[in-house]
Amino acid sequence: MSRLVVTAMLCAGAGTAHAAAPAPLPSTGMLIVLPATGTVRQANDQVTVIMTAEETNKDKAVAQSRVNLKMKQGLALLKQADPQASFKTESYYTYPVYPEQTNPPATQPRVPNGWRVTQSLRVTTTNLAALPKTVAAGQGVLGLSNLYFGLAPATFLKLDDERIAATYANLNQRVRAVAAAMGRDPADAVVEVMDFEGSGNYAGSAPPAPPPAPAALARAAAPAVEEPSFEPGETTLNMRAVGKVRFK
Repeated sequence: MSRLVVTAMLCAGAGTAHAAAPAPLPSTGMLIVLPATGTVRQANDQVTVIMTAEETNKDKAVAQSRVNLKMKQGLALLKQADPQASFKTESYYTYPVYPEQTNPPATQPRVPNGWRVTQSLRVTTTNLAALPKTVAAGQGVLGLSNLYFGLAPATFLKLDDERIAATYANLNQRVRAVAAAMGRDPADAVVEVMDFEGSGNYAGSAPPAPPPAPAALARAAAPAVEEPSFEPGETTLNMRAVGKVRFK
């Protein structure tokens, strides 16, 4: 009976030795290259609005005068609605309008039958609460061509700092995971290199109906426009980095 017990103990010991994990490979001085990523999100706090004045007329001077007056009136309404906004002229175009022709003679010169004039204004503001009111005020005279939300410069810098911190924290987490897999103390890892990498038209509308003469237009009150609805959304910033880590 004692021989059977001894034999069983020897067999169990041999099985345990066979199942034991192999000893970790030597890692002194080993250089590990690890990618890391960082992602941060922030609600948008700035908006850029493109407002446009457009006129079409047989007389180029008349079309230009009406656009100039529209932009002057629209700019005044926008500044009154949002005094803290910044304004910048985006573009000013004057180009001929040609009549539609089916198979015109190749030798016949094209003669314009009118002129189209457009002027665009860029409005940038962080006053998102007043945005619907501001846009509606501008639309009393001007057209809304484009609108997009983003981050104010100070907010972007703050978010960029957070993005760098998140990327470095991700690298530290991955170094600890690698050290555990190697059976090493994470304190033995030294980051030698951290390589951060940088973190994605005008469509002409139908010619409008002839407006009143410029003098009458200047006296006429801008029609009321229902306030639009907007959702600012959020901005996501990503960063990728590659770290070179050496184990002592």
